[in-house]
Amino acid sequence: MVQEISCRELATKLEHDRSIVLLDVREDWEVEICAINGAQHIPLSDLQGRVDELSPEQTLAIICHHGVRSRHAGIFLEECGFKDVFNATGGIDVWALEVEPDMTRYD
Repeated sequence: MVQEISCRELATKLEHDRSIVLLDVREDWEVEICAINGAQHIPLSDLQGRVDELSPEQTLAIICHHGVRSRHAGIFLEECGFKDVFNATGGIDVWALEVEPDMTRYD
C-alpha cells in the first residue's frame, strides 16, 4: 500500500534527507507552469516505459496536481518492486498553498 505524506512533512523530509527522490508525474505543460526545484519529471503516461530511470532501492516521494495520478504511479511502482514509496497528498496544489505560497497555481 502506497504510504501517504503531507506536503509539509515532505518539505521537511526533503530538507533533511537528500537521498529522497521527488518524482513529478504531471504532464510537460503542467511542469512549465510550476515545479519544485530538484524534482525528477517523468509524466505518468511515460512511467511504464521509463521506470528503469528509477532505482527500487531509493525512497520515492511522488507528486502530481492533486494526488490522484501520483497514487496511481505509486501503486505501479510498488508492483514493479519499489518498496519505499510515498504519495504527496493534495499534490502540488497543496504544496503551493502550504509550502511555497509564491508558486503559481492552476486548475
